[in-house]
Amino acid sequence: MKKFLVFIMLLGLLAVAGTAFEAVLFVSSRPSAVKEEVVFEVTPGTSLKRICRMLAEQGLVTSAFKFQIYSRLSSNKRVRTGEYMLSKDMTPKDILGVLDSGKSIEYPVTVPEGYNKWDIADLLKKQKLGSRDEFLKLVDNKVLIKELLGEDVPSLEGYLYPETYYLTKYTGARGLVRAMVAKFLEIYPTIEQNPDIKMTRQQHVILASIIEKETGADNERPQVASVFYNRTRIKMKLQTDPTVVYGILDSGRKYDGNIHKSDLETPTRYNTYTIYGYPYGPISNPGKASLYAALHPAQTDFLYFVSRNDGTHIFSKDLKGHQAAVGKFQLDPKAREGKSWRDLKKNAVTNK
Repeated sequence: MKKFLVFIMLLGLLAVAGTAFEAVLFVSSRPSAVKEEVVFEVTPGTSLKRICRMLAEQGLVTSAFKFQIYSRLSSNKRVRTGEYMLSKDMTPKDILGVLDSGKSIEYPVTVPEGYNKWDIADLLKKQKLGSRDEFLKLVDNKVLIKELLGEDVPSLEGYLYPETYYLTKYTGARGLVRAMVAKFLEIYPTIEQNPDIKMTRQQHVILASIIEKETGADNERPQVASVFYNRTRIKMKLQTDPTVVYGILDSGRKYDGNIHKSDLETPTRYNTYTIYGYPYGPISNPGKASLYAALHPAQTDFLYFVSRNDGTHIFSKDLKGHQAAVGKFQLDPKAREGKSWRDLKKNAVTNK
């Protein structure tokens, strides 16, 4: 009897040893020797059992049951919600490490300088990384504005810093809004101040947003700024077309790509053809160059500027000179033929 009990215990020890050895083999095993990447998503609320089954179904582990046991025994690790890039040549240990990291796949979202809130919302929707409507609601959410900026302004428009952001499928509209404002707050203190110019941050951002929409040529920004400072000094309306366009959009009307005489004459809280001074708020999200130019205008006598149709402008000191420039560059069809503001970007790339 005693020998029988010893035999049973020996079998038990061998079984445990065999199971332990098998477990060690499993943790370091690879389903395939070939690197074959698989996008694996863990949605909120998915059970560990279901996750393990999905891993096995996609050929990422050889046993759902063994991976589940291994996950539970790894008390310092857990599977987190996210979208991950896994490979069939990874070991269960490597896979659990990735799923525990919470580092989801990131997608680049590039927001160009001068984009407004509707442009950014459309971009977010196009890349399927967030809700357009939610983004627009957050940008105008008074509680969130106060939390992020520490002051009461109409909108976060102007404070959504143009940059390339890396978003996961779970970042969402709120995450992007927070990241953009955080980037603005990081960049803004680096803008060299001008002791001779007194304005609030909101006024500064409004002016920079107009400059951003008026020119894409860095060397012109200080000159454009000077035009608006000169007009303000003599109590002349700013009369800048981008504010008319923004007013149309803000009023809920559709913009067909052309500014009509009726648009210039229709009052809105942004239309600087019908109001004096700055519009109600920023009309775009300016980059660092425009923020700098708004505080460091060139010293000029310019009151007008008109497009050369290639992304640059000709500046004039008086209405007579301006009208001559309009006649030359805008009223003459030959002056516009085959030209585009996109030429400026092409030249910038060529000259780098």
